[in-house]
Amino acid sequence: MAQLNPIIGDLKGNTKKILQAVEKAKVEKADIVLFSELTICGYAPGDLLLHDDFVKANEQCLREVVKASAGICIVVGLVRINPGKGKHLYNSAAIISDGQILGYYNKSLLPTYNVFDERRYFEPGREVKIFSIKDKKVAIIICEDIWQHSGYVDMRYAYDPIAELVDQKPDILLNLSASPYQFDKPDVRVDVCAKAAKTLKCPVLLCCQVGGNDDLIFDGYSVCVDDHGNLRQLGKGFAEDFFTVDLNAPICNIPFQYNQLQDLYRALVLGVHDYFAKQGFQKALLGLSGGIDSALVACIATEALGPENVLGISMPSRYSSEGSISDAKKLADNLGIGYKKIPIEEPFKDYLRMLEPHFEGKPTDTTEENLQARIRGMILMGLSNKLGHIVLSTGNKSEMGLGYCTLYGDMCGGLGVIADVLKTQVYELSRWINREKEIIPQMTIDKPPSAELKPGQKDLDSLPDYGIVDKVLKAYVEEHLSIKEIIDRLHVDKDLIEDLIHRLHRAEYKRRQAPPAIRVSKVSFSVGRRFPIVQGWR
Repeated sequence: MAQLNPIIGDLKGNTKKILQAVEKAKVEKADIVLFSELTICGYAPGDLLLHDDFVKANEQCLREVVKASAGICIVVGLVRINPGKGKHLYNSAAIISDGQILGYYNKSLLPTYNVFDERRYFEPGREVKIFSIKDKKVAIIICEDIWQHSGYVDMRYAYDPIAELVDQKPDILLNLSASPYQFDKPDVRVDVCAKAAKTLKCPVLLCCQVGGNDDLIFDGYSVCVDDHGNLRQLGKGFAEDFFTVDLNAPICNIPFQYNQLQDLYRALVLGVHDYFAKQGFQKALLGLSGGIDSALVACIATEALGPENVLGISMPSRYSSEGSISDAKKLADNLGIGYKKIPIEEPFKDYLRMLEPHFEGKPTDTTEENLQARIRGMILMGLSNKLGHIVLSTGNKSEMGLGYCTLYGDMCGGLGVIADVLKTQVYELSRWINREKEIIPQMTIDKPPSAELKPGQKDLDSLPDYGIVDKVLKAYVEEHLSIKEIIDRLHVDKDLIEDLIHRLHRAEYKRRQAPPAIRVSKVSFSVGRRFPIVQGWR
């Protein structure tokens, strides 16, 4: 089981990893080495698939893998040209042994929901296949092909590859997977494999991709279950892994125990790390407000990049409390990251003075508040250009959902680290970080959240309690419940629900201009959710 972290489009680099894994498998005297979905090009390649030279390069890399197959069977994922009618490409698994390609399996079920858009590129396969390997009947399928049978997917496919395999009585089922992480999903993946194993009465092995690719995080946790659906072996989470499964060995069942908050934190750390490493970036900077959101992002960035590569910028205004300023400095000291203090009072005065003739007769409102946020954004982007640091945006999902954020201000950045993390989860993660010692100052966690853009400002002045906001966002955005269904579930005032949903739709244009965000929930604003900006449905 070769659980690798490919870079999308780095065909040579990915192929080198594949060949190294094959050599390890030979040393282990393995009969088969199993890789994840589209291993050669990385998942998901998107519109790179529209370029013929990219597809041909995949096939050239496959030839290198074939040369390395002496004495072993390799099952590897790749893009392949469809010589017949329909879409131009197949999402395939190549089955290779002793210098020969035994055949291909073409993915049958092509997801087009949420973050997936495979039908845009691929023609579905039309049949399941059994391959004879070491006198065993080996069934091979790809990712979504196993999910239909479990009942977990939202799609209503007319075809169930697992059911089609029953009469062929395979001795083992192999699944090449690129299954993205979402909060509380790893145990579901085990259950999916278990249901297939019980139906087919054979062991099931699922090899999953690991690593961060833009918005998507792949958590690994490759799975081996026996013919009764009992979990026998499990790959590492959020790291490359290579482990041997001996189907004849008397292995005891193992429990799948994981900490939800720890995995959420590891997903965010991996997302930041790979976003930087795979692009050749090293250093990051962010605004440190003394608030809980920027504190959490600073912790994630420090673990992902190292404290020597993170710079926190405190930009106090006339409305910043002494506690917030000191909390920002204390956090930087606790993490060992760089720290600069750049007050914004003088540029704020200059902007007010410059705009005063044009604002004449207009009362003070959010315009002046947003000016402060945009001055801070300008400072961060200026430092980014001059120092070569990537700016990390610190807004959370609750704020992004309701538009409680400023375009070209606190929304500036190259990556939205916690833009798919609800505010209530931000607090949970922060307390988890402090479980052994105080890293995030306790005052940062305890004080009421505030943008500090006017005297005595609190988030609760403009928003309901975040506990309510997050439940409504989860119900409406992730579960697509109606207003009536949300009211019945939460027993909250109808006007409040309608106002929150109105704000959600009204802020669509802001989110469209936000930086890419690490996806950790079932439905992220950054990828997979498609709503028009100009529309009249409420």
